[in-house]
Amino acid sequence: MKIWGHRGAYSSAPENTLNGFQMAAEVGADGVELDIQLTKDREIVVIHDETVDRTSDGQGWVKDFTLSEIKKLNFNKSGRTGPLFMEVPTLAEVLELLKPTGLTINIELKTGVIYYDGIEPVALKLVEKYGLSNRVIWSSFNHYSIQKIKLLEPSARTALLCGGGVLVTGEQCEKVGAEALHPSVHMLRYPALAEDCHKRGILIRPWTVTNEDDLQLARQLGVDAVIVNKIDWAKGI
Repeated sequence: MKIWGHRGAYSSAPENTLNGFQMAAEVGADGVELDIQLTKDREIVVIHDETVDRTSDGQGWVKDFTLSEIKKLNFNKSGRTGPLFMEVPTLAEVLELLKPTGLTINIELKTGVIYYDGIEPVALKLVEKYGLSNRVIWSSFNHYSIQKIKLLEPSARTALLCGGGVLVTGEQCEKVGAEALHPSVHMLRYPALAEDCHKRGILIRPWTVTNEDDLQLARQLGVDAVIVNKIDWAKGI
């Protein structure tokens, strides 16, 4: 069972920052999960929310900032680790940082609230440019985005995300050509889910595992990876 860092090293560094991804590599994660969106000038930035309000000292929608504008915001809002000022990284910057680490990179396409038209081919080209196609897994709550990734690059590895009480099945993964299911961790307690996925050859990687009971359940069910906030804690157990 692999250990992937949620948005980098979520519990130890500001989420989706270069410092967080570097820390995840240093503490021995097997992979990292990150989120991508498009700026006003169609640059791909790594950020979870559709607005910058929660994670930076600014306000507004990601889609309304140019890259140069969003780069002026401080994404180390809490100031709990150094340096005190951290920029939002571009996907290119993250790929360059992670390339020598060997980590698996789970890129979540944040196209569920705002559909960033054309984000899929731009992201695919960037990953290809850095020679990381064999280390990237594409996921999204928007299953049309996953279909588009597979249409553009049939060899791409993909996963359907599910949560919020909406259960996605292994059969649905098969229908869109996704090799994996990334369910909210509490969905592992639905009796048939893991068994059905295993029968169909669908990989399972739950998010976000935060307690020992859930971690042990994931292990017992034979999931392929867990996405966690505390990497060293999960590795220790």
